[in-house]
Amino acid sequence: MSDQTRHLSLFEEDYLLRELGPVAHVPQVALTELVANAWDAGASKVDLFLPSEPGGTLTVVDDGHGMSAQQFSKRWMTLRYNRLKHQSFKVEFPKGKSARFRKAYGRNGVGRHGLLCFGDEYQVETWRDGKLSTFTVGTESGPSPFVVRSEEFGQREGSGTRLSVSVTRKLPDANEIITVLAARFIHDPGFQIRVNGTPLTLAKLEQHARTHNLELSDGRTAKVIVIDSTQQNHSSIHQGVAFWVEHRLVGNPSWVIGQVANFDGRTRFAKRYKVIVDTQGFEDQVIQDWTGFQSTPVVEELFKAAADCIGKVADELATEVVEATSEDALVQNRSELKSLGHGAQLEVTAFTKAVAQAHPMVSPEFLATAVKAVINLEKSKSGASLLQKLANLPATDIEGLDSLLADWSVKDALRVLDEIDGRLSVIEAITRLAEDPETDELHTLHPLILRSRWLFGPEFESMEYCSNMTLKSVAKQLWGEGDASFINERKRPDIVVLPDRSTAQLVGIEQFDPQDASVAQMQNILLIELKKGGFKLNRKEVNQADGYVQDIAASGYVNGSPFITAWVVGQSIAAGVSTSKTVGDESRNYGQVRATTYGALVSTANLRLMRLRKTLEDRYDNLTTDALLSKVLSTQEQVNLDLVACSSDDAKDGAIKEAV
Repeated sequence: MSDQTRHLSLFEEDYLLRELGPVAHVPQVALTELVANAWDAGASKVDLFLPSEPGGTLTVVDDGHGMSAQQFSKRWMTLRYNRLKHQSFKVEFPKGKSARFRKAYGRNGVGRHGLLCFGDEYQVETWRDGKLSTFTVGTESGPSPFVVRSEEFGQREGSGTRLSVSVTRKLPDANEIITVLAARFIHDPGFQIRVNGTPLTLAKLEQHARTHNLELSDGRTAKVIVIDSTQQNHSSIHQGVAFWVEHRLVGNPSWVIGQVANFDGRTRFAKRYKVIVDTQGFEDQVIQDWTGFQSTPVVEELFKAAADCIGKVADELATEVVEATSEDALVQNRSELKSLGHGAQLEVTAFTKAVAQAHPMVSPEFLATAVKAVINLEKSKSGASLLQKLANLPATDIEGLDSLLADWSVKDALRVLDEIDGRLSVIEAITRLAEDPETDELHTLHPLILRSRWLFGPEFESMEYCSNMTLKSVAKQLWGEGDASFINERKRPDIVVLPDRSTAQLVGIEQFDPQDASVAQMQNILLIELKKGGFKLNRKEVNQADGYVQDIAASGYVNGSPFITAWVVGQSIAAGVSTSKTVGDESRNYGQVRATTYGALVSTANLRLMRLRKTLEDRYDNLTTDALLSKVLSTQEQVNLDLVACSSDDAKDGAIKEAV
């Protein structure tokens, strides 16, 4: 093979089959697309001849506008031909036929190659303006994924297109094709389809349709026929409610019924079901060009009765689409759902199914947004309060523990288990990071510990601990004059990096004083100082923390008389250094200094959590997972790549959040 030939071979032989997707692999989809192609060509009838065995010839013939040789070259042979750009969404009708508005199915120029589902090449005969063009189209490798292998020209009156292929694979089942095509195209009686000579009628859909009779004023009647399309449409353009008068379509199918109702065409129900309203006695209510009905009380009555009936049917069919509707909403929020604990996941799933059941026509976007809101609410809740009650029970109080558990529901227990699981993950991450000499503690270990104040004891778990302008001013007074720097001061004014690569956090609880409710006062202040890896705590560090407590109390910025707790954490503690120290003056004790190691911090928390986890697991080990939840979480997903540049600090901090 020459270099030039290699350079031109841009497409593999099966490229087009892979590009076409289901059109090239699923017979029902392929033939549906070819019939839609005839619809777009302004045809009034289409004949399909399906062979009964492999090797036979499959043909699709329509009486549409046909194509000239030039049009075939531009439209048919352009992969991903943009119909909307070059022809618009309005269908062109053959010359001499009465034209009425028809909206095209085609968008991206894929469906026309549906015959490749059955063989590697097919024949196109198309005629218009007295000229006949015959082409043989096939797939191959080279500079084009498909080519015209032969072409002939002649003469023929009228217009139309005939497609044919020798079936070497995917032999279609005639009965199945009849059902699918009838469900998709039955909305317009003016568009006739025959399969092996058998016309498609509503009778072919009896097992896929529900019929409801409407009795209207002055002897007028209507029959509402709800048809299951058996396979969800990707587009709802030709779904909706089709009104018939004398078995002729009025206007175009739409989920908007006059000024009476506007059903959301994006719902699972709307994409799966088609509705026909076959009327009697409304001949004088149709606009002359059959583009719609006149605006009269008679038509208003018809629209209202039809809308009410469709709404009731949608409710009846809710059980058939609720699972799929719920799945769509949960899949859209799958990443956030995975971040929740098992108990919260079950609650979100139950909420989603309840909404879909109660409102089968709910907008997919609305339901997905509602699910996202519930997930955010679940994130704001946790088992922390219950866990705090457990943690405060002494290890010997078995009766108290049993009494507390007896009052819990399964969801309460799941919340605590979720909280414990999350905290055990934090402990595992801290253990690994603390033992790794290569750890960048400023951006990994320290932020992780500072976000997990429960490590220092249940009394510091409260969500009320936070930073504010008062504490920011105190922090700047303590550390701001030296080489200390605030980490992301706008977002985290409570974290400071000190010159010796230590990290400090200052948070507090501000509440209204019961004795003076007019002014909020600081009740408790927590100071945590984390030393760099390998650091041994001496008296100097403990005394320094003592000084911090005294400076905070005397800073003049703090309202009230808060109790100040300071923790100093290092890799080890020197011999003779006290691990607990009370700070105060003649009038009262206003603070405490605690010294500990990373190892002791983790071990204490681990022992406390494992005891609780074992107790809860033994009690609730037979809980099952919702089937829908399992399906949603087990489905593969495409991960979105965030290519926006970010600082190394934020990236590392984010990596730790994902790890735990």
